[in-house]
Amino acid sequence: MVMLSRRLLPLALIVLLLELLAVSPLQAQSGLVTFERDELVIETAAGARHSFEVEMALEPAQQAQGLMYRQDMAEAAGMLFVVRPARVLSMWMKNTFIPLDMLFIDADGRITKVVERTVPMSLTSISSDRPVNGVLELNAGTASRLTIGPGDRVLHPAFGKAP
Repeated sequence: MVMLSRRLLPLALIVLLLELLAVSPLQAQSGLVTFERDELVIETAAGARHSFEVEMALEPAQQAQGLMYRQDMAEAAGMLFVVRPARVLSMWMKNTFIPLDMLFIDADGRITKVVERTVPMSLTSISSDRPVNGVLELNAGTASRLTIGPGDRVLHPAFGKAP
């Protein structure tokens, strides 16, 4: 029993360390980047407020990976890509297994364009059509279900507004 415990102790410490760093064993093994999480709120023109827990894609490696290789995402979750300075952004769904809604956001947090129900694994370019400072990716159908559209506001410090 003591030898079994001594053999398992290093493994248990590695698992504990990975849990503390919020890195899954798959991510640690595969070299996928990790993301910090934050909260944001979308305020619609009708005054409704919808909260989301988002992963923050701030660094080039995070932005290049995005939601690739994910099998699912929680209903009130998403990924927020933040870019400075503003520029026309083009996204694609390469290696992305879940359909998404993409909300393009200007410097003031206004949603300028919504692309709903993107096609998983597609190489078709999805453009903001004008310079933006961010893109919020949500599960497909979320924008329609919550009546989120252009002109609505994203409240997050990246756009100068706390939730």
